[in-house]
Amino acid sequence: MRHRVAGLTLSRTSAHRQALFSNLVAALLTHESIRTTDAKAKETRRLAERTITWARRVGDVLAKKPDRRSTEESAQVVHAIRMARRVVRDRGAVLKLFDELAPRFASRRGGYTRIVKLGQRPGDAAPMSLLELIPDDSIPAAKASDAPETKGKGTAAKAPKAEAAASTKSKTEKSGTKKAVASEEKTTAKKPKSK
Repeated sequence: MRHRVAGLTLSRTSAHRQALFSNLVAALLTHESIRTTDAKAKETRRLAERTITWARRVGDVLAKKPDRRSTEESAQVVHAIRMARRVVRDRGAVLKLFDELAPRFASRRGGYTRIVKLGQRPGDAAPMSLLELIPDDSIPAAKASDAPETKGKGTAAKAPKAEAAASTKSKTEKSGTKKAVASEEKTTAKKPKSK
């Protein structure tokens, strides 16, 4: 019976398994997505979520400058870094975790990763997965609003020209000089001859 024995052994010794998961979590934090087997992805997710939570809990303290922190707050940061270093042995990954990822996930209460099934590996038919960090919520909204929605070839070709004309027009309005207006009129008057 395996009562109160959490996690999979993956047919490895405890030292090998600990090193494997440490490397996988470090790669996930560094590259933000890794491709591995289903079993390894599920076990890595447990450790990665716990590690990110350690960094997220001291996020408000990390926002302060180090010289502005109280001794208790400094002790909290040191403790969180040491707890993260128990899992992740890579110093660069821990720095990225506390500098970039902790502020990114400050408003989330968990669920920092997702697993996407990829199918079977060609060599041994092992089920493969893509384990990745959830992207920032504010980035897709900004990209979607910037991209113009165009349907068809005619409107797609006209859109960049219209945007370029609008941007040059706004530039000339800002400058307010007659020379800029005259040069704009010359560029719009010269059109390439079609054969």
